[in-house]
Amino acid sequence: MIINIFHDKLKMGAEAARCAADQLQDAITARGEANLILATGASQFEMLSSLVRKDIDWSKVTVFHLDEYIGLPISHPASFRKYLMERFEHQVTGLLKFHYVNGETDPQAECQRLGKLISSLTIDVACIGIGENGHLAFNDPPADFETQEPYIIVDLVAACRQQQVGEGWFASLADVPKLAISMSIHQIMKSTTIVCTVPDARKAVAVMNTVEGPVTNLVPASILQTHSRCWLFIDEPATAKLNR
Repeated sequence: MIINIFHDKLKMGAEAARCAADQLQDAITARGEANLILATGASQFEMLSSLVRKDIDWSKVTVFHLDEYIGLPISHPASFRKYLMERFEHQVTGLLKFHYVNGETDPQAECQRLGKLISSLTIDVACIGIGENGHLAFNDPPADFETQEPYIIVDLVAACRQQQVGEGWFASLADVPKLAISMSIHQIMKSTTIVCTVPDARKAVAVMNTVEGPVTNLVPASILQTHSRCWLFIDEPATAKLNR
């Protein structure tokens, strides 16, 4: 894991986007195409804002996204499909394909559909974040480190759901769905390069546990320590609990 610390979120996001764009361009040069995973949430605002402005031939890029609530319509302000359509797909020109997670119909069938699509591909770059409870995607602790399925149905713990309220996506805890479709830990870790962007003091404990703690499914993001090409981009408030 390579840790990059920045004074402010704008610089952090710009450098994370530059790293991701460089890896995408390398893949396009080598194979004529690239595959990208994108996360959502407040932690990705600055990175995505910068990434969409990069000089990339998006007609050679296929995108998957990490997770989506089960039963939440795409019209809801908290829909991750809505988020990525507005902040990414509609901001770039000629994107080859975006495989969205649809949690509105048959979740198990959707997991199988996406699993078939992604299983045969090399994922060149995964742009992800870390939750306040250390989750990756919606793999809350204790996360399943063993499943080989690319997408799974998960229960959302109270701490995860409360984060969604705290970020302003929902008015109350009762409004947050309790189930979601999530990319699995195994599938995320198959990515050639991981660009992990984690700003804000509220993530400081999660960053500390991810970087300095043991690798454990009680801190799902700690598994990033074992990835050979993981870049962690954090701002100074997110470093507040680090001991070294």
